[in-house]
Amino acid sequence: MNDVRAEAVLRRIRAIPEGFVRTYGDVSPGAPRFAGSVLSTSDEPGLPWHRVVRADGSLAKGQRQRALLDAEGVPFRAARPDRVDLRVARLRGDVDPA
Repeated sequence: MNDVRAEAVLRRIRAIPEGFVRTYGDVSPGAPRFAGSVLSTSDEPGLPWHRVVRADGSLAKGQRQRALLDAEGVPFRAARPDRVDLRVARLRGDVDPA
């Protein structure tokens, strides 16, 4: 795995504040599956992995992820309660805080 690219993805994930989410494509522009690969191999304590969701707001880790997001007050869609309301919860702006 490209360590420079992986570190950039991890840096973007660490920068997501409580109560917000980003999509896999937000943290790895042009290569959302790479973000998933980085997350699947990371064992960094305290990494807010649960704040990364699919482009449609659905959750890759189901109820475990939902519980963590609920605890942070992340809103879910009324019509699709299994999906984060990206209109409200998606962090906007530059994807690279460095």
